Amino acid sequence: MKHILIASDLSEEALRPFGTVVSLAEQWGAKITLLHVVHELVVAPHGAPLAPPVTSPDLPAEKKAAKEALEKQAQQLGGGAQVEVVVTSSPQVPAAINHYANEHEVDLIAISTHGRTGWRHLALGSVAEEVLRHSEIPVLTFPRKK
Repeated sequence: MKHILIASDLSEEALRPFGTVVSLAEQWGAKITLLHVVHELVVAPHGAPLAPPVTSPDLPAEKKAAKEALEKQAQQLGGGAQVEVVVTSSPQVPAAINHYANEHEVDLIAISTHGRTGWRHLALGSVAEEVLRHSEIPVLTFPRKK
């Protein structure tokens, strides 16, 4: 194990893997990438349904704010592991996480779950579940404590 990816949605729950991942990284001499994917909303331009889709004009500002928040989270990692902070954007967050992991020789993906069930799970989905289902790389999930 040389490279561990922690996927963060910038919530408090995203911090759950930190202690375990830092211990593993120190034990294996692995680097850690802390990744956040800004959900990119793609829409047809108003009044031109056949025009190519466009993204939010606020996307650069959203990515900048996410990078600042992710850097604050990175400070909470502690330990002596090498940490890289990466912010990207995509209309499909789980696919972007898996793509990044595949393209950057990640050996392990760590992600926390929100533990949504019922209607909330149906409406909001589960990024962790989608990452797990489609990943070619081992995924370590950290569930919500009861």
